[in-house]
Amino acid sequence: MAANFYVSELLDRYGNLLSEKQQRILDGYYNNDLSLSEIAENEGITRQGVSDFVKRSEAQLFEFEEKLGLCKVIADLKAAAKTNNISEILSLIDKL
Repeated sequence: MAANFYVSELLDRYGNLLSEKQQRILDGYYNNDLSLSEIAENEGITRQGVSDFVKRSEAQLFEFEEKLGLCKVIADLKAAAKTNNISEILSLIDKL
């Protein structure tokens, strides 16, 4: 379940870098809890096609995070804010 939440968070951060079809399919799968079969029917493709599409799109999202690191920096900012560590917060803002 935590992995699904993480992919949903990546989709929120990097979704605009994906094609509209990728966004639509991942949104249906992760945010709207649609099955692969339901998405396949909506998109007019096979269930296996949707599965492959989800895997490739997920890989792109993970690659974006690896290269850009926005989710990590945001998580670090939230942690620093809880401890009121101003110097760490400023350092993390510089990373953005």
